[in-house]
Amino acid sequence: MSRKILLLLIIFSSSNLFSQILNEVHPAYNIKSIAFVQGGQNVVPIFRLGDSFRLIFDDLYGDEANYYYTITHCDYDWKKSQLNLNEYISGLDNQRIIDYENSFNTLQLYSHYRLSFPNQFTRAFLVSGNYIIRILNNNQEVVFSRKFILYEDIVSVPTQVKNPRDVKYIAQKHNLEFTIRPNNLLLQDPVKNIKVLLLQNGIFNTAITNVKPMFTLGTELIYRYDKETQFWAGNEFLAFDNKDIRVALNGVRRIESQGGIYNTYLYTNPARGNVPYTFFPDANGIFLPRNINASTNDAVEADYSWVFFSLSAPTYFGKKDIYITGMFNNYALIPEFKLDFNKDNGLYEKALILKQGFTNYQYTLADSNGKVDFENALDGNFFQTENNYDVLVYYRANNDRYDRIIGRGNASSINIIK
Repeated sequence: MSRKILLLLIIFSSSNLFSQILNEVHPAYNIKSIAFVQGGQNVVPIFRLGDSFRLIFDDLYGDEANYYYTITHCDYDWKKSQLNLNEYISGLDNQRIIDYENSFNTLQLYSHYRLSFPNQFTRAFLVSGNYIIRILNNNQEVVFSRKFILYEDIVSVPTQVKNPRDVKYIAQKHNLEFTIRPNNLLLQDPVKNIKVLLLQNGIFNTAITNVKPMFTLGTELIYRYDKETQFWAGNEFLAFDNKDIRVALNGVRRIESQGGIYNTYLYTNPARGNVPYTFFPDANGIFLPRNINASTNDAVEADYSWVFFSLSAPTYFGKKDIYITGMFNNYALIPEFKLDFNKDNGLYEKALILKQGFTNYQYTLADSNGKVDFENALDGNFFQTENNYDVLVYYRANNDRYDRIIGRGNASSINIIK
């Protein structure tokens, strides 16, 4: 009897492991500037299967601590897939990150870590799909984790950004219309076995999922919905650039050098929701560390600074929480990035320690449960806003054990169709 109970417990524990959604773990305070890099640029972590890329991060303790990494393959819904490690990786994970160096000629000491793929331990990824990489410390505790996606370029996904048909939202939303063309791939029961993931500016937290094709036309799957594939358009990201950390320009009001490292005070941002749209070129959330005075390597010669943000939005006081978000913090809605209301001057304020360079950011309105209020966004929603959109196509044949990604569509609202 005891053996049967033990067997049942093992089976239950195993099924529980596969059914659990794997969410990203926010980094500890000392871990900064986490980014995926390709071609020398920080990018949205969506890569073609077989391409090389890199994960980088800084440790402000600067003590050359040991860090390790593990990689987990996930299904469409970010639950652990049924694949074993050797079925999705050629080589090993849970290896120490050996490529790192300390900062050079900076007031803030830090250790900069680089994890490249492929590498001598993880020689290749064998299948497409959703992945989560975890960074562990010496005690095998998770320091932080990040999602990334590998796709195959098998089916074509022509995508267009259009104005909504609903007059109520025609000036505030973007609607995606797209088609999945199998080309020479024979799809089994595609209406059932195909799933899509829609992303705005590569932000996983606001993805649209579980949309079925509206209809089929021959072998093509057609998605021409209105409400089901709509995103709030938002406004252009705000930005500052302190690549010359001692000079106040590009969104910086003044610089101080008290307290050990530089203090960068930005101009106060007004809430832009009730003013007309103004074209303001942005990079859709990207941040790029840079030191204009660096001799060779921005990665270790860019310094850190306390950056002081201020927002004038008195009518929002007491309603919902306001956060500073962008790729620099993975759009995290956590206390570290929540603004505080200063009753003395009537401004929302926050100080963050950030690596110098170009930084896109935005102010995000959310309730106490972390649900973003897009409709009442502080900076409004304007159809003129330039956003990048991705459509990822997942496919699991009848006898497959995992969700592969067989195509990617991309479109920009610059080319919006009325």
